[in-house]
Amino acid sequence: MKGDEVNEDFQSKFLTDAEKMKLKMDKVSPSLCLAKWKQVSLHLQTGRNNSCYHPPLHKISIEDIAKEPSALHNTFQKKSIQGQMLTGARPSECSYCWAMEDAGNLSDRHYRSGERWASESFNDIVDDPFKNHIPSYVEVNFNNACNLACSYCSPQFSSSWMREVKEHGGYDLTKTTHNDPTYFVGSRRPIPHSEYNPYVEAFWKWWPDLYPELKHFRMTGGEPLMDKNTYKVFDYVLEHPKPDLHLNVTSNFSVEEKLWVKYLDKVKQICQPGNVEHFMQYVSVDTWGHQAEYLRHGLDFDLLWKRVNQFLTEVPNYSSITFIITMSNLSIVELEMLMTGILGLRKKHSKTFQRVWFDTPVLRSPDFLSMQVLPRRYASLLEDTKLFMQASIETEVTRFKGFKDYEIQRLQRDIDWMKEGTGNTDQHMADFFKFFDEADSRHGTSFIETFPELKTFWEECFYHATK
Repeated sequence: MKGDEVNEDFQSKFLTDAEKMKLKMDKVSPSLCLAKWKQVSLHLQTGRNNSCYHPPLHKISIEDIAKEPSALHNTFQKKSIQGQMLTGARPSECSYCWAMEDAGNLSDRHYRSGERWASESFNDIVDDPFKNHIPSYVEVNFNNACNLACSYCSPQFSSSWMREVKEHGGYDLTKTTHNDPTYFVGSRRPIPHSEYNPYVEAFWKWWPDLYPELKHFRMTGGEPLMDKNTYKVFDYVLEHPKPDLHLNVTSNFSVEEKLWVKYLDKVKQICQPGNVEHFMQYVSVDTWGHQAEYLRHGLDFDLLWKRVNQFLTEVPNYSSITFIITMSNLSIVELEMLMTGILGLRKKHSKTFQRVWFDTPVLRSPDFLSMQVLPRRYASLLEDTKLFMQASIETEVTRFKGFKDYEIQRLQRDIDWMKEGTGNTDQHMADFFKFFDEADSRHGTSFIETFPELKTFWEECFYHATK
């Protein structure tokens, strides 16, 4: 072995999986991302997909899936992006990762490519990049049935949003009508769960070929606990156990009690020995208490927290919970309180392995909810949260019961992104006021009473909206 190879092997012992994969991918292309081949998010209610949650969704061809159901993943656009990556180009749809990397941080391109479900296919992708690859990480949204109307969501993903805008109309902002019901027609119209859906039909035709290759399968929404396809998947897994499968579901944990009992019973069956490798329950919540309820209209935060504890207690084996904390300009005020709650759950429920996780993806759309709209002085709230986490960093003594260094690093990259700022801030602040002033009128809420810490910001937004 040559000296430089020995040195490289020695250095790799001290690198994370993401750092190791960065070195491997850079030898092929500095813009390679294995998720473009091995991951797909399917939004079957509108017939669209993307590789992860950062790029915009693009249309799936009905003609193509009628011939070959795997075209749900292997679209013409995706293959075009793959080609760009192989030549070292930076596709514009992946701007989130490029911005993170240009700021000197590892991006989700490195983190995701370094995970086993992607990294184990590295040689297969490099050796034959243009064949129809079967993804190993699949997220699917079967329909838009949902009991919440989250501030950053839309009728495409929430039937509650659809009902609201049909009754009250869209939100009149500075230059557009947000969630305008006339926009969600034609190809943008979400197909109701009660109607025939060719994309769902193609999925179930593809499923027997897809299932054996899966390492991670995640059902999102809408609200999956309200979706019959969720239970169809559960029954299939129980009939065809797959001990190497990570089965994941995203929920708001706020559905009616009857559905909750049905769901929890199925999960208990799934989490018996030999059925799956692990069941990950993703729980969507963006901050704490009443502020979380304000952001996610219809949420019962106390009920959510009760069910989180119930899940962790009654499903003790082969399962964990991950909180998905979408980082908007309204999530940062009580973020430290949410982290305090997460720390308490870790101390209570994580014994021999980590059962409580979280992720902090930044929100980029709609623009008026971006953290970059806030004046930079508010970054101190995140800095304080980071200091709190650092004071409770995981050690050998507190294993599974503290915060991990990379979790703190991910929060730091969110802080860096926030501080970069954005253009058109005056317009975004005006839209912020217009949106939440109207939301208060419709929902019977009060922004100032819910977010007293942002009173000065609210007044600045009012000025821009009325000048």
